[in-house]
Amino acid sequence: MDKQKIDVKNIPVEVKIHRPAADTTTKYASRDRIYIRSVKGLHQSLRRNMGFIFMSLFFLLPWIPYHGQQAILLDIGEQKFNIFALTLWPQDFTLLAWIFVIAAYALFFVTTFYGRVWCGYLCPQSVWTFTFMWFEEKIQGTRNQRMKLDQAPMSFNKFWKKALTHFCWLAFALFTSLIFVGYFTPIGPLFLNFFTLQAGFWAVVSVLFFTFCTYGNAGWMREIMCTHICPYARFQSAMFDKDTFTVTYDEARGENRGPRSRKDTDYKEKGLGDCIDCNLCVHVCPTGIDIRNGLQYECINCGACIDACDDTMTKMGYPKGLISYTTEHTLQGKPAKVFRPKLVGYFLVLILVCVAFVVNLTIRKPLELDIIRDRGALYRETPEGLIENTYTLSIINKSQQPKTLNLSVLGIEQLKWIGDTEVILAGGESRNVVISLALDPYYAKKPVLDVSFTVTDAGQPELTISQENKFFAGR
Repeated sequence: MDKQKIDVKNIPVEVKIHRPAADTTTKYASRDRIYIRSVKGLHQSLRRNMGFIFMSLFFLLPWIPYHGQQAILLDIGEQKFNIFALTLWPQDFTLLAWIFVIAAYALFFVTTFYGRVWCGYLCPQSVWTFTFMWFEEKIQGTRNQRMKLDQAPMSFNKFWKKALTHFCWLAFALFTSLIFVGYFTPIGPLFLNFFTLQAGFWAVVSVLFFTFCTYGNAGWMREIMCTHICPYARFQSAMFDKDTFTVTYDEARGENRGPRSRKDTDYKEKGLGDCIDCNLCVHVCPTGIDIRNGLQYECINCGACIDACDDTMTKMGYPKGLISYTTEHTLQGKPAKVFRPKLVGYFLVLILVCVAFVVNLTIRKPLELDIIRDRGALYRETPEGLIENTYTLSIINKSQQPKTLNLSVLGIEQLKWIGDTEVILAGGESRNVVISLALDPYYAKKPVLDVSFTVTDAGQPELTISQENKFFAGR
């Protein structure tokens, strides 16, 4: 067999390092501030109304009373969440998990169908940012007025406008923080104690921390949260397809762009499209992008550019829809598919997790029982010669109504119960009940006997919970 010779080449192993030029004058460009221009239209009216409803619910819910207490109180210290008639304990963590799973798949479903509309219409970051922009516009003026104000040297007019703006931001951030902390501690005493300087250390720290976060996020960071920090901006494209409705510029209709007068009716003969290059779509964008450059992950689908463009098209006498919620297939002249495998899959999974949540909520009993044995000794002998075991019955009333509970034990007829046989628990109350079981050694057939503790609701005898345990006879 002929042997083929393989040529061997020497490969240089020297690594050349290219060091940057020693230019100490070059600096990184700071982030350009985005001056948002106010715009009116269908989508902005819808966004404002939805944001107002969402914010109103956030502000009002912790003030609603229910059966003499705060309707929604997520008491971390007591390890219980009161949500109207529902009380969730650490044992009910699965219900919270189901709620998060439902929220996640609802977000996936909406994103696949209509893009990133959650970000543009209901995300707290967007709602609070637009609110801060509203303060800014009312105090400092329109977009052009704000730009001139920032470029002007410091003066009394500039100082008081800037100071009033930041005062309003801080006041609104403080109010927001107090409401937020009020979901985790009784909100009435929180407001009273905070403004009378009697609030506890952790309450004050929490309020100031969230005030700073709200002020920084909505007042200063704004679009940075959406474009660089929020993970949703990064993975949202995985849920998009060619039938997802997104804010899109119709390039075939708009190009070539260029200015012209309203009376110019032969612009198409000059090679121009419907876009007059007014840049209003850029001026109204809260993330500062140009939608005409195509779909970008920074776009939050708020529809501001749609309203600005539609207004311009109306003034020019052109058809609306140069920028609109549309699909890639629609722009290509193909029919959009609403019922497609990915969307149907998300919908089915969403229905399944909703059913699972309802089932778990339905089978959940309003009582919880946990048995803790005496850790000091398995058993002891009483002066009467009986064998005694001590237990701690940890009972939780998960409902919001008071309950009278009867305690009993099954398994050994000759057992003597020492302790309370009836317990009254208020709504949402938990209690440890210490009891003992005593048995004559004559009836102890085995060293370890099985017993079953039972808790029965006196008002609803059908509501019964039981838990198995052991009785140590010592022989």
